Amino acid sequence: MTETDPFHVPPPPERPTPKPIRALRGFFTVGFWTMASRILGFVRDILIAAFLGSGPVADAFLVAFSLPNMFRRFFAEGAFNTAFVPLFAKKVEGGDDGERFAQDAFSGLAGILIALTLLAQLAMPWLVLAMAGGFAGDERLPLAVDFGRIAFVYILFISLAALFSGMLNAIGRFAAAAAAPILLNIVLVSAMVLVYLTTPDGKMTNLVDPAEAYGRALSWGVPLAGIAQLALVWISVKRAGYSIQLRQPRLTSDMRKLVVIALPAMLAGGVVQVNLLVGRQVASFYDGAIAWLSYADRLYQLPLGVVGIAIGIVLLPDLSRRLRADDDAGGREALSRAGELAMALTIPAAVALLVISVPLISVLFQRGAFTADDTASTAVALSIYALGLPAFVLQKVLQPVYFAREDTRRPFQYALVAMAVNAVVAVGLSFAIGFLAAAVATTLAAWVMVGLLSRGRTDFGDVVQFDDRFRSKIWRICAASVAMGLMLFLGEILLGVFLGVDGLRYIALALLVAIGLGSYFGFARLFGAFSLAEMKATMRGRP
Repeated sequence: MTETDPFHVPPPPERPTPKPIRALRGFFTVGFWTMASRILGFVRDILIAAFLGSGPVADAFLVAFSLPNMFRRFFAEGAFNTAFVPLFAKKVEGGDDGERFAQDAFSGLAGILIALTLLAQLAMPWLVLAMAGGFAGDERLPLAVDFGRIAFVYILFISLAALFSGMLNAIGRFAAAAAAPILLNIVLVSAMVLVYLTTPDGKMTNLVDPAEAYGRALSWGVPLAGIAQLALVWISVKRAGYSIQLRQPRLTSDMRKLVVIALPAMLAGGVVQVNLLVGRQVASFYDGAIAWLSYADRLYQLPLGVVGIAIGIVLLPDLSRRLRADDDAGGREALSRAGELAMALTIPAAVALLVISVPLISVLFQRGAFTADDTASTAVALSIYALGLPAFVLQKVLQPVYFAREDTRRPFQYALVAMAVNAVVAVGLSFAIGFLAAAVATTLAAWVMVGLLSRGRTDFGDVVQFDDRFRSKIWRICAASVAMGLMLFLGEILLGVFLGVDGLRYIALALLVAIGLGSYFGFARLFGAFSLAEMKATMRGRP
């Protein structure tokens, strides 16, 4: 049939062929942008600590900001994307119509989010009390409700952005999705700088508490950042050849399958959020505790974000592709190398956070409204979180094993057990050790979850088991990390005087970090924990 034939139907325009995913290359892409976001996040938190400290405005904003983030993890990242990414990746791999499926998923998620956003505006006082019952009857409640109504709109934009990010990750385009969180920090930092520049000497003509101006500016900055993040990933998806627009949702067979898979994941996400709620409820009954836990959380989230989240984002679509192609050896290799690299970077980070928690908190946050007492309380919480850091990252490595096989039911069951452990420990210990019970409970529940995930994956066979190389490396990594910890301890003693001098403490902390990095890589090479040759071979896709 020729092109002049009246019955000739031109072929549809070709969409760019998805790039093959090399897990470790994708990891470094996500890790790089996540590191940049976390560093800028430190700048943001340093300013929040300086301007708001650990007072009522800080507690109110942090609770208000946590509300859309909690529901985002529940609906979008926790449940919807957990089900959507494997299904979309398999459609792309099999040459099916992934665009239509993504379009239906986008429309369905948007409808749910719009309804949720409107409902939350009405229920905001009850939502705040559900997050922080200790706010009842004091000045933090009206502030948190006011800030929460402004900030909650963020969930609409960031959840849709999470769906687009899942599409990009599934086709091996990680940069835009990983870079999007930077925009949040840029907007929030800019909001605080703007308030500072427009109110000389911190004098407010219309507010009793100067911190309230910063809290309100931050609250408005949250939804504005969501719009910017959504725009970035939407443009990237469009450039990848997918045209996704808002339209009336359709309940297709693929969408029914998506709901069936997503429901257990949503329940599992709900369990995780209950764990966070329990900890925040305990902290809300202690003045300043929400801020202390939040600043400690930011520090241990750095390695968690750079390593754990990056590996989870890259590993899930990669495992889904390999399982569809029956590539058992490739799946085991991807899992083992991801786990090996995760532990090689996470275990030393945990040791470092444990050994030098006080200098880190003091140099980064102790200024302005953030006092030495705040430093001491935050440092203790950080040390407890550090003990659980390897578990938090291992969860990110192990969960994709289940999700790639569309098994979200067992992670939900395991999460229920972890939730029970968290609740009992957090509430029970709070009468003895106060707000620190929340950090202890979070750490203990994380290790319980890792134990259950490790035991449960044996049902999948050898394809999802760590190989012999991983088992031989893990003990060498631990030995190198302990040796590094001893060097950091000695370095803190030698540099202790300079860590307390305003003009020199930044240099002293930088030297302390350099001691940690240098000694770890030296001991790792000495003990055979890893080598640059192995990393390069893995990056090239060779065992």
